Amino acid sequence: MIAAGHQPNYLPWLGFFDKMRRSDLFIIEDNIQFERQGFTSRNRVMTADGIRWLSVPIEHANKPLLIKEVKIANKSKPRWEHKHWSTLKHSYCKAPYWNDFSDFFEETYEQEWDRLIDLNMYLIRGIMEFLNINKTLILGSSLGVEGKKTELIIAQCKQIGADIQLAGDGGKNYIDKTLFEREGIELVFQEFTQPIYPQTTVGFVPNLSVVDYLFCTGGKSW
Repeated sequence: MIAAGHQPNYLPWLGFFDKMRRSDLFIIEDNIQFERQGFTSRNRVMTADGIRWLSVPIEHANKPLLIKEVKIANKSKPRWEHKHWSTLKHSYCKAPYWNDFSDFFEETYEQEWDRLIDLNMYLIRGIMEFLNINKTLILGSSLGVEGKKTELIIAQCKQIGADIQLAGDGGKNYIDKTLFEREGIELVFQEFTQPIYPQTTVGFVPNLSVVDYLFCTGGKSW
């Protein structure tokens, strides 16, 4: 069994879904610490004026929070959902595949979301369908194991019976390979190559949210 995992990012980039597609079971790491400047609550899209961040406002807390504990700040006016939907609409309404996917995102942003994990999981599952990815997702918090970085990953692999761990390329900077060897678990790195495709502006900007890829390509060419 090939296991992989990642934090439940907001409107993730295509590499997130590539790792999911190549795994047998994908762990949503909801029980690790939330990073305010990370991609769990924000991502980048292309607009007529260049790259723009879409950021979900987060309620302030006086202590570090796990991702599953993070609540969305819904008191701002105009509402953040309206801003995000408006940005997507103005940025991609003339893209070739806008009509194929726009209803899902409009419906998403018409709802009121309390927890960040619920919003992100709803988006992730919807995008999985668009990309024809049918994989088992499991929340890390449901596995009942603890640890940090390499120790946590190995504990999760052992809990689900995985003998191969597919790690993102960023894991090369912190994963202890010797611990995997000791436990008899094969460690493989993703080595994802960003496909180049026509975007709504001249030139190509890599590593945007997957919505850019969907609206521009239809999600069928990767």
